[in-house]
Amino acid sequence: MNDNLQKNSLLDRFLTAIEKAGNKLPDPAILFLFLLLLTWFLSALLAPVDFGELDPRTGEKLYIQNLLTGEKIADFLSRMISVFINFPPLGVVLLAMLGVGVAEYSGFIPAGLKYLLGFTPKSLLTPILVLVAIVSHTAADAGYVLVIPLGGVIFYAAGRHPLAGIAATFAGVSGGFSANFIPSAIDPLLQSFTQSAARIIDPDINLNPLNNIYFTGLSSIVVIGVAWYLTDRIIEPRLNSNNPVDKDLNDIPKMDLLEKSEKIGFKIASLVMILGLTGLFFWAYPVGSSLRDPEGEITSFAAPLMQSIVPLIFLVFWIPGIIFGFISGSYKNSKDVIASMSKAMGGMAHYIVMAFFCALFIDAFTQSNIGSMTALKGAVFLQSLQLPSQVTVVGIVFLSAFVNLLVGSASAKWALISPIFVPMLMQLDISPDLTQAAYRVGDSVSNIITPLMPYFPLVVIFCQRYVKNTGIGTLVSLMLPYTLFLLLIWTVFLLIYWTLGLPLGLQSSYTYPAI
Repeated sequence: MNDNLQKNSLLDRFLTAIEKAGNKLPDPAILFLFLLLLTWFLSALLAPVDFGELDPRTGEKLYIQNLLTGEKIADFLSRMISVFINFPPLGVVLLAMLGVGVAEYSGFIPAGLKYLLGFTPKSLLTPILVLVAIVSHTAADAGYVLVIPLGGVIFYAAGRHPLAGIAATFAGVSGGFSANFIPSAIDPLLQSFTQSAARIIDPDINLNPLNNIYFTGLSSIVVIGVAWYLTDRIIEPRLNSNNPVDKDLNDIPKMDLLEKSEKIGFKIASLVMILGLTGLFFWAYPVGSSLRDPEGEITSFAAPLMQSIVPLIFLVFWIPGIIFGFISGSYKNSKDVIASMSKAMGGMAHYIVMAFFCALFIDAFTQSNIGSMTALKGAVFLQSLQLPSQVTVVGIVFLSAFVNLLVGSASAKWALISPIFVPMLMQLDISPDLTQAAYRVGDSVSNIITPLMPYFPLVVIFCQRYVKNTGIGTLVSLMLPYTLFLLLIWTVFLLIYWTLGLPLGLQSSYTYPAI
């Protein structure tokens, strides 16, 4: 074991214990089935209990819903197909992988990686990947299905451990979800809930949709620094010692020199990709563009552009992949194109099985209100402590991180607890802008360690491409250091940021009244 691991022997033993315990769990698909059964049982057990909490979204009492009644079971059976088919990550993953599969198996992506690695120093590979992962937030869930698997491919092609590349990009895409210097659809979405909650105290208050953009932008540096240090100094050395890469990896790109036909094909395919993206820009740029929402916004979830991100990813990789394949000679006819797409879908078979059980569990857990009740009880408990302002803000970070293990959606969680947190802190002279920033830190850091996050099983599949015995325990042990370090360092960064009085975003403030 190398020096870095010897210095962190306690951490290494702790992570190894988590990995072994986690990998003793059943297959993720069966685990989600067990969780579904547990949710049913707890819903029946807790349904008669009056917890005395009002749902801030409706103003009515919140109850645990018994899912074992005849009516609920009939509803479960009647909706089973629609719940599975409409599981949000399923269509996203499969459509994106159809396009990416063509680009990869034709040789277009490997050729691009060879060019990239030709001028990128290995020492800077990690921070560059994490930066790309953070920027990918702008394109909704594209980072999960595109950047994370490429992280593994790039590290493997560079002679580094591929699971370290997956871990680093997963940390950037999901653990650093609230770190981005480019506005995205999540900014106005969270602001809308924050403003609604703030109007409980001040009906006339208005918040800027980019009220956290400066903080989230500078947070990118924090996430990159933490992920860079952990990946290169702790995660990858431990992987090299404990999780060697499988030997029979025939379909992973190697660092061979590009042939003349491949160079020509890559240049032409890249030119087509650039022309396509340029055309998309000029299509979306005009205020009256059909890619914008009725208000003229382009980053809102209602904008056709944001709703078309995954189909656009499919086309952006599928078309250049086909062009490269025929020019380079890797494709001889249309059957080869379909074979690439079939091969990409073949690798998703296990994920589809997991997605079936995961979709049913998440739907049942949401319907039961167990997660919502936990979030409300935690928020009310924190409010009852009447702690100093700084301690309360830290408490919001930690509570959000915990609740995130049970309720994955950032918007659904904030819609539930913002009516408690925001007015409570306004009465302590803390602005809604700061409260929202604290929530965003906590909401990000624990994404990467909860199997309840819809894309978590997909990342397990990506890892199994290189180390077949990778399980939930392996991935949790990989990502736990990122969660712990980000939770501590990002929270401290928020407190320092607050102490220095740096602006959180546009028209933002630390004290109420904020505007």
